[in-house]
Amino acid sequence: MDHTIETILNRRSIRAYSSKPVSHNDLETILSCGDAGPCGAGNRGWRYVVVQDPELKKRLIALGMPIYRKWLEKMPESFKARRAEIDKSADPIYYNAPVIVFVIGKGMSVDHNCPIVCQNLMLAARSLEIGSCWVQIGQLVLEDAAIRTEFGIVEGEKAFGPIILGYPAKEFPSRPAVSPSPVVWK
Repeated sequence: MDHTIETILNRRSIRAYSSKPVSHNDLETILSCGDAGPCGAGNRGWRYVVVQDPELKKRLIALGMPIYRKWLEKMPESFKARRAEIDKSADPIYYNAPVIVFVIGKGMSVDHNCPIVCQNLMLAARSLEIGSCWVQIGQLVLEDAAIRTEFGIVEGEKAFGPIILGYPAKEFPSRPAVSPSPVVWK
C-alpha cells in the first residue's frame, strides 16, 4: 500500500503519552508539513504557538480545569461516561502530551485553511511514529485574556486545535472497522 494512504488510514487520536520528548528537528518537520497546507490566493494567514515549557503547560491546565469542568457539565451523560477514566488524570485536557501546538489564523480563508493545516500536522506526526490528537477542549484556556496576550492573539485572529504531540504511552491502536460513508453518485 502507498505510504501516504497507509499513514492516513493508520492515524489515530492518542490520549496517553510517554514522557519522551519530541525532538526539535521532528517538530520543525511537522510544522513544515503544516505549512504545506493549501491557502486561498496564496494567503498563508496562520502561525503556530508551540508550548513545551512544563511550567506554562501547568498554567494552561490550571486555567483550563475550571472552564473544562463547566463545559463538561453541559455534556450528555453518555459523553461524561466515555470520559470518566480520562477525567481521573491530572490532565484531562492535554493528556500530559509533551507538546501542544495552537494554530492561530486570520483572513478570509482561515476556517478552511487552518483545519487542513491541523490535519497535516497530525498526518506528519503519524508518519514519524509520533502520536497526536486535536483537543478542541484545549482551546478553552484562550478565554483567559492573559493567555491570549501571552500567545499574541489579537482581534480578528482565531485559534485552531490545539494539536497535542508526543510518543504514545502504548503502541498505536489498530485501525477499527469503519463502514463506508453514504455516497450519492450522479
